[in-house]
Amino acid sequence: MTKFVYAFSEGSRDMKKLLGGKGSNLAEMVKIGLPVPPGFTVSTEACRTYDEQGQKLTEEIKTELAEAVRRLEKDTGKRIGDTKSPLFVSVRSGAVFSMPGMMDTVLNLGMNDDTARALAEQTGEPRFALDSYRRFLQMFGDVVLGVETERFERELERFRAQRGYTSDPELTADDWKTVISVYKKLIEHHTGSPFPQDPNVQLQLSVEAVFQSWNNERAAVYRRMHGIPHSLGTAVTVQSMVFGNLGDTSGTGVAFTRNPSNGKKELYGEYLINAQGEDVVAGIRTPQPIRTLHEAMPDVYDSFVRVTDKLEHHYRDMQDIEFTIEDGTLYILQTRNGKRTSQAALQIAVDMVEEGVLTKEEALLRVDADQLHQLLHRRISGDNNLQALAKGLPASPGAASGRMVFSADEAESWAEAGEKVILVRPETTPDDIHGIISAEAVLTTRGGMTSHAAVVARGMGKTCICGCEAADVDIKAETMTIDGTMLKKGDVLTLDGGTGEVFSGSLQMEEPEMSPTFQLLLGWADSTRRMNVRANADNGADAAKAVEFGAEGIGLCRTEHMFMDPARIPVVRRMILADSKRKREEALAELLPMQRQDFEEIFEAMEGRPVTIRLLDPPLHEFLPDKEELLIEVTTLELTGDAPEKLAEKKQLLDAVKHLEEANPMLGHRGCRLGMTHPEIYAMQAEAIFLAAGQVHAKPEIMVPLVSHVNELKAVKAVIEREAERVQRETGVHVDYTIGTMIEVPRAALTAAAIAEEADFFSFGTNDLTQTTFGFSRDDAEGKFLRQYVDQETLEYNPFVRLDEEGVGRLVEIGAHDGRSVKPELKLGICGEHGGNAKSIHFCETKQLDYVSCSPFRVPAARLAAAQAAIMHQAEKEVQPS
Repeated sequence: MTKFVYAFSEGSRDMKKLLGGKGSNLAEMVKIGLPVPPGFTVSTEACRTYDEQGQKLTEEIKTELAEAVRRLEKDTGKRIGDTKSPLFVSVRSGAVFSMPGMMDTVLNLGMNDDTARALAEQTGEPRFALDSYRRFLQMFGDVVLGVETERFERELERFRAQRGYTSDPELTADDWKTVISVYKKLIEHHTGSPFPQDPNVQLQLSVEAVFQSWNNERAAVYRRMHGIPHSLGTAVTVQSMVFGNLGDTSGTGVAFTRNPSNGKKELYGEYLINAQGEDVVAGIRTPQPIRTLHEAMPDVYDSFVRVTDKLEHHYRDMQDIEFTIEDGTLYILQTRNGKRTSQAALQIAVDMVEEGVLTKEEALLRVDADQLHQLLHRRISGDNNLQALAKGLPASPGAASGRMVFSADEAESWAEAGEKVILVRPETTPDDIHGIISAEAVLTTRGGMTSHAAVVARGMGKTCICGCEAADVDIKAETMTIDGTMLKKGDVLTLDGGTGEVFSGSLQMEEPEMSPTFQLLLGWADSTRRMNVRANADNGADAAKAVEFGAEGIGLCRTEHMFMDPARIPVVRRMILADSKRKREEALAELLPMQRQDFEEIFEAMEGRPVTIRLLDPPLHEFLPDKEELLIEVTTLELTGDAPEKLAEKKQLLDAVKHLEEANPMLGHRGCRLGMTHPEIYAMQAEAIFLAAGQVHAKPEIMVPLVSHVNELKAVKAVIEREAERVQRETGVHVDYTIGTMIEVPRAALTAAAIAEEADFFSFGTNDLTQTTFGFSRDDAEGKFLRQYVDQETLEYNPFVRLDEEGVGRLVEIGAHDGRSVKPELKLGICGEHGGNAKSIHFCETKQLDYVSCSPFRVPAARLAAAQAAIMHQAEKEVQPS
């Protein structure tokens, strides 16, 4: 029989998949003797069962829930709904993977007219009891009954205005009674039913509401953003309430055992006196730094420091801890591995190795390779004449410029239209997740370093400034006023997330340099990984940048990019428009020294490292003007009768465009097919390569694109070899070179054994291989239906971002295996976009590819990912049965 509900004493951190992150960590803290309020967890299995039953709790779940409540009552000596010693509980979500703020929470559950009176008598604090009751009404009304929290806030603001109050602490117990009466009427008006006074009904409805929140839009967006499976479900933790709003000896807060922005070893966090947890994370009140707790409550602070040390040592990682102080007594409500910037992750990992907590291999696995680019954040140039408009809290590092928008929806729509935007809000809520994803940066006027905006932005690597109190944001008017200066929607801002400064206009940025700590970790990665890491680079500057970032060669040099230079386009077009081989060769002769110079610059930058050069790949029409634009020009010239020579030139171009036009150019006259029909093009490129290599003493790897049949490779290979012999004969300089091919169509992978007979290396071009395997045009798919496929889980992920292992990966596996069955020394690499993706790199490790290649700025991440892949693959082999 399936068990659905577990007391904290029945669990452990090893049960995360069943109890969720929160439930498993609460159970673990109970095991190690920390002050955790008692409670129980309703499992993820119950959530999945709830969904399978049409979003209904089964009788088995209801029965176990009731039994768990009875056990909790026995443990606490209190009873839910009791009028003498009432039990109150919190009901919180607890997903397997941390999703801060994405799902729903209900605090103070068990409150009703009778229990509120009992709590007032028990504590002698009627104001506190009634404040807790109105909080419960608002939260339960919003989360469970669907009455928007803004409606409650409007009523509270109206009441404060009537009484002349400016803040909630001014309200008396009698005031809260009036507010509670208004809240109950509001609930009945909007739901058609009175507020449920029965705590058992409240509990059941709240558990269902948390289960339902697993499927809310913001949670779904967050899971898509972070690659979390939608099928996992959430657990629900039910925990005895401790009250941080019981006066000046009570409070609540959130703290990290190390600084989550930079990794510094210091207690980092915030707290509020006389408050509940939601007050901190919601950003409604600006909290105090955790260090000031030492003055306010020294004994509590000392206890908290001891707890944080114990938790970090137990979990061997930086912890994010939620706590509450009730009348001078400390309680721990949650711990989890803290979300952090990549800069912090790097610093913490290296520090923990030096502290003897982690091995180097463990430290390498602690840094997210796909987010390592955050360490290459831009910063504001020192050349700017800086005058900050305002300063807030530096919640997430980096610098960004963009146009101000005041809603998440507008941030998304403007970004989709190509605008760079800054999302400006008083505070963000979980419903703003899509806007944060779309924005370059986030600015809030309220909230602290652990507010929703700060936590989510840090996790995404977005620049963020919080608590910028000098800025007055008017959401309705879509304006922000700072010291009398009004800024409007669409005005440009620059944010410095490292300092918290806000600037008007777009400022000049500087690219970052890799820190010594960064270099140290990458050095560990280089000594651990098996695969080489190369870069995709098409000119000397990119090649030099690749070397700076640690590339061990060039895995893809796209020669067509050299032809796109405006100074070369006229010559390229003469080559294309030539009506004889002689004229084409004349144009190619003009291009030859240009190509040679390009290759010399790249070879010099790479200083003897391998360089794989792909011969011309795209169809020739890509070098010609747009057909529609030409038609307009020709028609205009014909109507005016002016410039007959220009008209003749444009007509010739138009005829060429029409002649070269293809119904499906991606599968048309391109790649090696160009070399087959116009071998003189590839001959010129080969000559340029050999002349440059002879001059610089390089060993080029020449790659023939889009081969689908071994005979294509044979024919093009013969052209290249003839040029090599001729150049060597004429110059007297011998060049060592290899010839290989790009495997980018399924037939090439399936006939790899035959192709390997003629190839020295294979480079899997997974961009085109993905297109030809799926039958997707990348340009069309991503804009028209691929996002929907991922959102609806037709596909687990975008196959152009992460390698499709089942389909495309299977072709890579076949090509690698069959190629090496013929030629064991065959060099294998991957040069598509997937070469910089950590999960794709792990796949390449399992198939024993020799190298991955990616853009220069992705090289550091790929170096780390290759090391992680080697560590994980070795661990996988060790656990496999012999």
